[in-house]
Amino acid sequence: MDTLNQRGREIAYERTDLGADGPPVVFVHGAGGSRAVWARQHRIADRFPVVTVDLAGHGSSEDVDADPGYTTLAAYADDVAAVAEAVDAEAVVGASLGGAVALHLLIEREHPFGAAVVVGTGARMGVLEDLLGWLAEDFDRAVDFLHGEGRLFAEPEPELVERSAATMRETGRRVTERDFLTCHEFDVRDRLGAVDTPLLAVYGEEDRLTPPWFHEFIVENVPDGRLVGIEDAAHLPMLERPTPFNDAVLEFLESTVG
Repeated sequence: MDTLNQRGREIAYERTDLGADGPPVVFVHGAGGSRAVWARQHRIADRFPVVTVDLAGHGSSEDVDADPGYTTLAAYADDVAAVAEAVDAEAVVGASLGGAVALHLLIEREHPFGAAVVVGTGARMGVLEDLLGWLAEDFDRAVDFLHGEGRLFAEPEPELVERSAATMRETGRRVTERDFLTCHEFDVRDRLGAVDTPLLAVYGEEDRLTPPWFHEFIVENVPDGRLVGIEDAAHLPMLERPTPFNDAVLEFLESTVG
């Protein structure tokens, strides 16, 4: 694990390089998660160095003092941009909230990315009011709800569910609620035309949190958008169906920054 100092905070990231000859790619996790969600993407590090980031307050990264919404999103984007600069990354892959961070960077910031992938992401990601209520008042119920069938996983392996739920509980209620509130406020539906970077949207065909049409909308409204659906997967296809997910990402990266 490596760290960098971001405005007085330590941000943790991990770089895996298995003799790759392509440029580094930064991977950004979603709400309540950590860089561990990309454990099955290290397999592509023989072609592209894989750099996985812990956002502020997640995993091994120090937290940031930020209100939910745009302020938090901007702080997370700062962290990802700093890591991308440190490792000379040329592509970004973001899942769910991480996809919102990626879109924020593509739309609002100067960035080094020649390609971007968003997974389980929408141009707007309104969160169920019941879920927001449970996050505020009954965190265990919120975690159990998210790990139900068709949400984070389609037909989840018990081991995957256990590890994912443990990560969310380790992140804690306050940061996880902040993440979901930030998702709830995110809306770039009328700004997708500003994305001048080739973009791949990947979705799990069983995803009820960010269904396929969320991704179709993104692809239809960016200048250079491509779409891939992953069968037998929900919100986290990178964990649930890593082989077709990795194949889709590799093919896209090879055709853009490879």
